[in-house]
Amino acid sequence: MLTSNSKLSFIPQRGFTLIELTITIIIIATLAAAALATINPFDQIKKGNDARRKTDLAQIQQALQVYYNDKGNYPASSANYRIFVSPTTYDWGTPWLPYINRLPVDPVFGKNYVYYSPPSANGQTYYLYATLERGSKDQNVCNNGNACVSLTQGVVGFPSANNCGGVCNYGISSPNVSP
Repeated sequence: MLTSNSKLSFIPQRGFTLIELTITIIIIATLAAAALATINPFDQIKKGNDARRKTDLAQIQQALQVYYNDKGNYPASSANYRIFVSPTTYDWGTPWLPYINRLPVDPVFGKNYVYYSPPSANGQTYYLYATLERGSKDQNVCNNGNACVSLTQGVVGFPSANNCGGVCNYGISSPNVSP
C-alpha cells in the first residue's frame, strides 16, 4: 500500500543484456579462430622440432669431425645405428666425451636419429638421418619429403628408410658423399 509520503523510485539497472554478451562472445571467438588459423600453433611446434633436429645433427657432425681429426677416421656404427667405438655403443642422450657432452635426442618420443658408417668405407664415410615432421614443406628435406636417396638404393647394411621412427627424410653426411 502506498502512502502519500512514500515515493516510487526506479533505479536504472547497470550491466549488459544477454544479446550484448552473446554478440561480444561471438566477436571474440571469431577473432580467436582467425588468430589460430593464421598462427597455426601445431605447424609452429613441428617447425621448432625440425629446427632442433637440424641443430642436433649439426652438433653431432661437428663432434664427428673432431673425432676424425683425432683418429683419422669416423667411428663405426652399431647394429642399431648408433655411434660405436669399441667396446662402447653411445646411445642418443648419453655423453660421448671428449667430443660432445651429451649426444642429442630427437625431441619427439618414438623418433630417433640414425648414424651409419659403412664398413666398406673404412671409417672414411658416415651418414646421419632424422625425420622432419613438416616433410616437403621444409626446403632442406631430402627427395621432396620422401626418404633420402642414399636409403633407397637397396645397399645391404644401410638403414631402412623408416629407421628414424618415421621416414628418414633429412640427412647430412661426411663431405665425400651425399645423404
